[in-house]
Amino acid sequence: MAHATGPVYKVAFRRRRKNLTNYAKRLALVKGNAPRMVVRKSGTGVLIQFIEFTAKGDKVIVGSHSSSLKKIGWAPRCNAPTAYLCGMAAGKAAKKKGVKHFNLDIGMQAPSRGSVVFAALKGAIDAGLESNYTEEMISEARISGADIAAYAKMLKEKDASKYGKLYSGYAKENFAPEKIVEAFKAAKGKIASGQ
Repeated sequence: MAHATGPVYKVAFRRRRKNLTNYAKRLALVKGNAPRMVVRKSGTGVLIQFIEFTAKGDKVIVGSHSSSLKKIGWAPRCNAPTAYLCGMAAGKAAKKKGVKHFNLDIGMQAPSRGSVVFAALKGAIDAGLESNYTEEMISEARISGADIAAYAKMLKEKDASKYGKLYSGYAKENFAPEKIVEAFKAAKGKIASGQ
C-alpha cells in the first residue's frame, strides 16, 4: 500500500487522526456563543459536562457522572434513564451557575433516535434550560425505562438463565430491572426536589 507523500499531502491533527475530534463540528459549536453540553458514554457510565470556550481553553462550568446518582438510590449505569437523570442533575446545577441556553455536543457519536445522548438532552431541558432540538429524536418509552422493564419481564418468564446473565449487574446492586420505571420516577422526583 502506498503511503501519502508529496508536497500537497497534509497531516491531519493528532486528535482527528485518532478519530477523537471533528474540528469542523467543534468550530461550529464554539461559534454558537453558548456553553456546550458535552455527553460522553462508556461501558460503565455517562458523563455530562457544561463547557464554555475561553481564550485560554475550554472551561468546565459544571459536570455530572452517573456514579453520583447512587446517592439518590439509582443503580443502573449506562442506559437512557440514567442519562436522563444525569442530564437533569447537571442541568439543575448549570442553571444555578447561570446557564440558560446550551448547544449539544455529541462528539464522534452517531446521532440516533432514542439514544443516550438525546435522553441526556431531554433531562437538561426538563431541568429548565433551553436548546434547539426536535422531539422526534427523543423516545419517552426509552427514557422512562419501559422497554427495559418489558424485556426483563419477558426474559424472566422465558429464559431465566439468560435473564440472570444479562441482568447480573442489576442483581449485584439489589435492583429489579422489572421495576425500573417506578425507580426512575422516584429518582426523578428526588432530583426535581433538589436532593
